[in-house]
Amino acid sequence: MRTNALNMGRLADLHTTMNGYVERGDIPGIVTLVACGEEVQVDVMGRMAVDGEEPMRRDTIFRIASITKPIAAAATMILVDDGKLRLDDSVERWLPELANRRVLRRMDSPPDDTVPANRSITVRDLLNSTFGFGSVMARPGTYWIQQLIRDGNLGGDGPPQPSLTPGTDEWMRRLGELPLMYQPGERWLYNTSCDVLGVLVARVSERSFGGFLRERLFDPLGMKDTGFSVPASNLDRLPGLYSFNHESRKLEEFDSMRDSEYSRAPAFESGAGGLVSTADDYYAFCRMMLNKGVCGRERVLTEASVEAMTRDQLTPQQREGAELFFGNHSSWGFGMAVSLRREKPWMVPGRFGWDGGFGTSAYSDPANDFIGVLMTQRMMDSPEPPAVFTDFWAGAHRALEG
Repeated sequence: MRTNALNMGRLADLHTTMNGYVERGDIPGIVTLVACGEEVQVDVMGRMAVDGEEPMRRDTIFRIASITKPIAAAATMILVDDGKLRLDDSVERWLPELANRRVLRRMDSPPDDTVPANRSITVRDLLNSTFGFGSVMARPGTYWIQQLIRDGNLGGDGPPQPSLTPGTDEWMRRLGELPLMYQPGERWLYNTSCDVLGVLVARVSERSFGGFLRERLFDPLGMKDTGFSVPASNLDRLPGLYSFNHESRKLEEFDSMRDSEYSRAPAFESGAGGLVSTADDYYAFCRMMLNKGVCGRERVLTEASVEAMTRDQLTPQQREGAELFFGNHSSWGFGMAVSLRREKPWMVPGRFGWDGGFGTSAYSDPANDFIGVLMTQRMMDSPEPPAVFTDFWAGAHRALEG
């Protein structure tokens, strides 16, 4: 690991670039965090709401969407460290809904055209997102299975909406009624695996997923503002959430500040995208991961578990069809992407992290002891990284001296 320093002049350039999004009205407000070694620089700009005057704050609580996934994987690996799970164990003991799976003969098969699964689903299959079921990256109506996912409110075909998702046991029952899309271990598929990980953690630990996260991750890391909902006393720190209407060319409210879906505890605690957090809280998680599982004097994860999470866990065959997510430069570890080659300057091999569809991005670079966290409240328009992500990572990487 090489320790560089942050160049203040180039961080000022990063501020100018990011603030341009605010001044143009593209994004109401932004919080950025850039850290190198023990040096941490946080920048705050803009407002909490499109039509409001309240300024964005360092401790703003953002809906972090899919950067929840690395946390779900870390929780699972804590149970592996505890000896309560093993990577190649079948999950059927805890998730009987996933026993005796049927698999679509082809993706375009009707739901009753299936074959038996070749084997049981394992903990590893869930961690590396190859258990056989996930988001379908195709136009609505392309495949039969898409409508069944939508009818069951199982998520993965659009942004998270906690109020529409059934409770945990009902969610699992509905999932268990559907065939898998691919054989266990055959193909990487996005999103659903991490939701199942949350259920697995809850059932193995015999407590709620959120309760386990609080005890084993959030409290040890000092992540006091991270959870599946925002307490009433902190709702003034929750910004509006917006999508972009391409016809009107305006931002439209998707989730409000005062009557937010995240002001209430959800029926289903989503490991794929349900958490709220702050830039500083999420940095604490990233720093623990970069410190190989250690926070201060406390070990949260074993070094072996962090190493497993942050290295490529897929074969080229498993990545087939996922080029939209990985391009030619990255792959997937446990719950997060891992950079394999330097397609862009900031894509340093070994870099790990992920992006969130509600406008969040967080990656760690072990080679430079570097962490970046970007928090916005504008939803992504497509699976391709938006310009604000690209500009943030380009500018943050340029701020590294050495």
